Amino acid sequence: MKKALIHDILIQNGGAEKCLESFTNIWEDFDIYSLVDYLSKEDRERMLKGKQSKTSFLQNLPFSKKLFRHYFVFYPYAIEQFDFSEYDVIISSSFSVCKGILTRPDQIHIAYVHSPVRYAWDLYHQYLKEANLQKGLKSIPIKWMLHYLRNWDAGTANRPDYYIANSKYVAKRIKKLYNKESLVIYPPVNCSNFTLGHTTADYYFTSSRMVSYKKISLIVEAFSKMPEKKLIVGGNGPEFEKIKKMATSNIEILGFVESNKLLSLMQSAKAFVFAAQEDFGIVPIEAQACGVPVIAYGKGGVLETIVGTFATEQNIKEGDTGVFFEKQTAESLINAVLYFEKNIEKFNKEAIRNQALKFDTKRFEAEIKETIENIIGKHEF
Repeated sequence: MKKALIHDILIQNGGAEKCLESFTNIWEDFDIYSLVDYLSKEDRERMLKGKQSKTSFLQNLPFSKKLFRHYFVFYPYAIEQFDFSEYDVIISSSFSVCKGILTRPDQIHIAYVHSPVRYAWDLYHQYLKEANLQKGLKSIPIKWMLHYLRNWDAGTANRPDYYIANSKYVAKRIKKLYNKESLVIYPPVNCSNFTLGHTTADYYFTSSRMVSYKKISLIVEAFSKMPEKKLIVGGNGPEFEKIKKMATSNIEILGFVESNKLLSLMQSAKAFVFAAQEDFGIVPIEAQACGVPVIAYGKGGVLETIVGTFATEQNIKEGDTGVFFEKQTAESLINAVLYFEKNIEKFNKEAIRNQALKFDTKRFEAEIKETIENIIGKHEF
């Protein structure tokens, strides 16, 4: 039996790439495909076990390493140029277009979906607003291209034979956008890299790539209105300078943080603050693996990974691992921080870590292996 594994884009080592690493941990005989591949030697060794992926013509376009996102209108055409005719089983690890590969009826295509194309669906209006493309002549071609991508994406819903979603939240979106049912298998989180902390310092911590939907600016805005509370911020990205200018004297902006220092900062924080609406959200689980409670925006995948109540007059329950705030506003987050501090003694580090262990890498690899091998076992080759 011959198997292929396709991942949309191999550029960074993010949450979706953790799944890719687990796939290659389980099965060593994949041929690997991607639209573009610019992995570092270290990431290639870990994620792909040293293999070079087969890439599309996008790899050869001018400045594709930096400008690959600008070529998104070519993604559907590029993904359909891959020839998978020699394979029996193809697994797509999809957050963009790779669930739309072309296969025959006698092949098995299993799509592990991290998210439907967010900038074409959920984040469409936010993307246009932040790019200042809501109206005007410049907005017309971009809107048309995203319209084309949505139509193509919806039109390829029948191409996978099986859907696996990375959360119940994503499964609902798959049902809404593609009218397809999906099995939920949560992604892997390497909890062994995030050990229990034993001391708690007087600061809050957040860390993320500084892009708009991560809402780091919202967190900084909220803490700028609470000058008596210290916030430490790790991460880099397009919004770094903007966020740095927003910071008041109680807020420390670190930029990129090495893994050892990140672990130390996470372990000693009073709480980890998370304001994004994510499909799953790995970092809040890493914080919980350190025994650190999470203050999170109460939508998306965090409702499946954090045990908590919203910042109201409700009592913190035994075993709670965090607090949710209702709106993506500074005022809502401030209320959640104040509510958390009133109840801080009720959180138990061991209980918080035990919640994180439900999402450990070993659990994912055992579950995905059994699921995919059961699917393959139903077919004859």
